[in-house]
Amino acid sequence: MSHASVLRQNVLALSGGRTAAHWRRWLIAGVLTACCIGAGFASVQWYRQQPQASTQPLILHTVTAGDLPITVTERGNLESQSNIEILCEVDDIEGDGIVGTQILSIVPNGTSVAQGDLLIEFDSAGHLERLDRQILDTESARAIQIQAQAKHENQITQNETLLADAELDVALATLEQEMFVDANSGTYKLEVEAINRLIEDINNEILGAQGALELKRNEKRGIEALFKLGYAGQHQLDQTRLDLLQSESQYVAKINKLNTQLATLEKKQLYEKQMEELKLKGKLETAVRRVEQVKRNNEALLAQSKAALDAADQHLKKAEERLARYQKQIELCKIYAPQDGMVAYAPVDRYTEEVREGAAIRPRQRILSLPKLSQMQVKTSVHESVLDQVKPGQTVSVRVDAFPDRLYPGSVKTVAVLPEQGGWYGSDTKVYQTVVTIDVPVEQLKPGMTAVAEIHVERLENVLAVPVQAVVQVGRDTACYVADKGVAQRRSIKLGRTNDKLVQILDGVHSGQRVVLNPMALAEEALRPAGGEEQTTESGAEQISGTPAAQPSSAAAPAAESPRAAAASVTARAS
Repeated sequence: MSHASVLRQNVLALSGGRTAAHWRRWLIAGVLTACCIGAGFASVQWYRQQPQASTQPLILHTVTAGDLPITVTERGNLESQSNIEILCEVDDIEGDGIVGTQILSIVPNGTSVAQGDLLIEFDSAGHLERLDRQILDTESARAIQIQAQAKHENQITQNETLLADAELDVALATLEQEMFVDANSGTYKLEVEAINRLIEDINNEILGAQGALELKRNEKRGIEALFKLGYAGQHQLDQTRLDLLQSESQYVAKINKLNTQLATLEKKQLYEKQMEELKLKGKLETAVRRVEQVKRNNEALLAQSKAALDAADQHLKKAEERLARYQKQIELCKIYAPQDGMVAYAPVDRYTEEVREGAAIRPRQRILSLPKLSQMQVKTSVHESVLDQVKPGQTVSVRVDAFPDRLYPGSVKTVAVLPEQGGWYGSDTKVYQTVVTIDVPVEQLKPGMTAVAEIHVERLENVLAVPVQAVVQVGRDTACYVADKGVAQRRSIKLGRTNDKLVQILDGVHSGQRVVLNPMALAEEALRPAGGEEQTTESGAEQISGTPAAQPSSAAAPAAESPRAAAASVTARAS
């Protein structure tokens, strides 16, 4: 084996021995520490079972049965029940170079006013000019509307006339057609009968002409015979020949006339009847179609006139609405107090100008508020732990910090459904806005004053109760200290309802026992022995200091919470 190997083994053996010794020392130290902790814990447990004494005077309270009013007390600020916001309702006239409307006069801030008093007067010059222009526009629109109304009424009358004419033409065409085709006394039948009668007359005339022609022929033959015998002259012969020619001519004329009438009758029967029937039928159908055309034309013309009338009506209506609005704007340039109250100017921000004479106020900008100071209410917030106990209609006692000697009766008006929004950094605490009204007229109260509202939730009768400062929270145990034979002993108790001053005791303390109202004195003085005698304070509450019990020098006092913390815990449990 080399010299280096022997040296390495010696080093490892030495290191292993030192490590084992090191771990044995740490193990012994740990066991000793655990023993000390166990001894201390046992000492604390023993100490907690011993009566507590103190060198400080203990304030005692005798437990008795009585009524316990359950209340919820919250702080808030006063505000008016009737707080009317005064806004600027005057329109901004474009083109005047001013954004908003200037204030000519306004009552000073903080002034008490009565209903009907003039609060604000705006500059109305521009609105008066606009009103004058609108009056002219309205009258022009009214003239156009009247003209459109007259045209519409005339169109209605004209439509009725045209339709009546068209319907008359239809009636006449129908009668004319019926008159032509009537089998008894129709136009066609009468015309045919007239032609037939004329033909008969012509036939009679032909017979007469034929008889006269024969007479003339016989007369001519007789004259010619006499002329040959020399008994008649040439003149008579010529006259007889002329008369014969005239008779022949008349006879031929009658024959031609008869042929003409026969042809006329044939034409009427074959062509003119059919033509007349078609003509009358077409005339009737044309008249019927004209009626429909007139109706459609009338509807179109009436719709046009109605549209023109509607447009004129709407134009007039808009003009009258603008006129009424402009007239209303003139009225809105003066704002009167809607109720009695105190004038409070609206706060100034970076978007609004300070409320003063000469300032330009934008439409819908808040100018001031008018709270009615005789009717006030308290705006407060209720913690979620007692929210289910507070309901609208419950009676409330209100006390204002500025007048602590006055107690006002009130009632719960509203309780918010949703919690209030947290601040910039948020909060896990949930509170609900609650409004409490003061039910009597008040004086000298101002908005923003701090007030305390004591909401009367319930009244427990004949119960044991102790002040909340007598209750302590030791770990998970709720307890109080009972003075027995000059020594304060801790008793575990069971709590009921609380009202921020007293808490109901369900178990652990009996009537007649005395509880310590300053239990923190016991926790603070537990390690220092002292002695003393009972004595009475000036207020009448008993004070006691007992003989100290023997305590180990290493005993530690129990971890006790302050009375206020215990009261908060009590409130949470009661809810």
